[in-house]
Amino acid sequence: MTITELVNRIPVTTIHGDNSRDVTELVFDSRKVTENSLYIAIKGTVSDGHSFIASAVEKRAAAIVCEELPEVLAENVTYIQVKDSSKALGHLASNFYGNPSRKLKLVGVTGTNGKTSVSTLLFDVFKNLGYDSALLSTVEIRIGEEIIPATHTTPDVITINKILAEAVEKGCEFAFMEVSSHGIAQNRIEGLHFKVAGFTNLTHDHLDYHKTFDDYLKTKKRFFDDLEDTAIAITNIDDKNGNVMLQNTKAKKKSYALKTIADYHGKLLEVDFNGMLLNFNGKELWTTLTGKFNVYNLLLVFGIAAELGFEQDEILQAISKLKRVSGRFETFKSDGGIFFIVDYAHTPDALENILDSINDIRTKNERLITVFGCGGDRDHSKRPEMGNIATKKSTLAIITSDNPRTEDPAQIIKEIEAGVEPQNFSKYTSIPDRKEAIKMAIKFAEPKDIVLVAGKGHETYQDINGVKHHFDDKETINELWKLMSK
Repeated sequence: MTITELVNRIPVTTIHGDNSRDVTELVFDSRKVTENSLYIAIKGTVSDGHSFIASAVEKRAAAIVCEELPEVLAENVTYIQVKDSSKALGHLASNFYGNPSRKLKLVGVTGTNGKTSVSTLLFDVFKNLGYDSALLSTVEIRIGEEIIPATHTTPDVITINKILAEAVEKGCEFAFMEVSSHGIAQNRIEGLHFKVAGFTNLTHDHLDYHKTFDDYLKTKKRFFDDLEDTAIAITNIDDKNGNVMLQNTKAKKKSYALKTIADYHGKLLEVDFNGMLLNFNGKELWTTLTGKFNVYNLLLVFGIAAELGFEQDEILQAISKLKRVSGRFETFKSDGGIFFIVDYAHTPDALENILDSINDIRTKNERLITVFGCGGDRDHSKRPEMGNIATKKSTLAIITSDNPRTEDPAQIIKEIEAGVEPQNFSKYTSIPDRKEAIKMAIKFAEPKDIVLVAGKGHETYQDINGVKHHFDDKETINELWKLMSK
């Protein structure tokens, strides 16, 4: 693609050099520069890409995109000066891959909890409706039946456009994408054309990155503020920040709720560990998914599919065929009659939701044993809150390690314990080794008791000092149960 075609519709300050040159690929990491590639110099939090312009020139890059021009301009290199390289990258990537987000219906889902579940459920619903789609989530990236391992919640914008272009080429009409606050803040969705944007909820999370809740809220809101007037924004108005998301959007505004009058209204009629009977907009359906938080997830899926033009009856039929998302309220019963639940809940709100859902279902004759921890190098303020929630809403809470990363697990546990209220001191114990903590839960449990192992869900590793050690909660439960029931 020529430089002229690449910078089409992008505000450029100046261009020095030949803009008819062809560019073979886009690169924002100077180590990956190849001959005839275009290098985008981005000012990052750790390093400034402008420091590596000379290296990119040495590697025979065809063009450089930068905010500040070098003092000496090399011959045979085209310099494109822009106001914001990070934002320009998104538009360059869209142009380079033929603006794929405009060739399919791209749906973005944001919020604190439920992003992965809703994106994955949408992918599965549309498969049930007979459509091949693309999925970009924390757990995996999919193009139809092809699975690509995921590394970030929101991949970089070049990768996103490359995946979407491949989806277009393979005949996909829809793409469903998890949109994280990091992805919004770092301009990883810049230049993408969203047909529908969905909001789940906003609670305490990522304050290690955003520093304040207000900054976190404004970052999420930016996603809706930047939507075009051809888009549809659908929000959860039971959440106190639901309407805030829509304040400045140009998109068509839609709502969903369980407690309030909304465009898409849901009711939970019956619930047990096998599933739920629901009523959406006056129509009943049964689903094998369970828990009140899943009513919200499914209602958003229902609303998005309806806004994309599908009949409500056919959507409900497709929803009723859904299976549970891996590591999200995943249940299995041991042959000894103990009920195990594995869930990704790793924020105070998510943990409270899952415990409330279990307590709504159980008859109170069974005990609820919760194994959980908090991730290291992340928001410290949520730790005591989670300690309070787990001990208040469980018969026994076993505090353990999650992904300690570079922190001391004992220190993380201490911070969780700080939130336990005196009346609940007898309702918890601490075991830093996660496998030993699960073993203790199994040992303590009797037939009919419920054991919740929370925090890691679909993850198959434990991050300790930068090394990912294999650890799968489901696998560990099965392995220990077999060993201990011999």
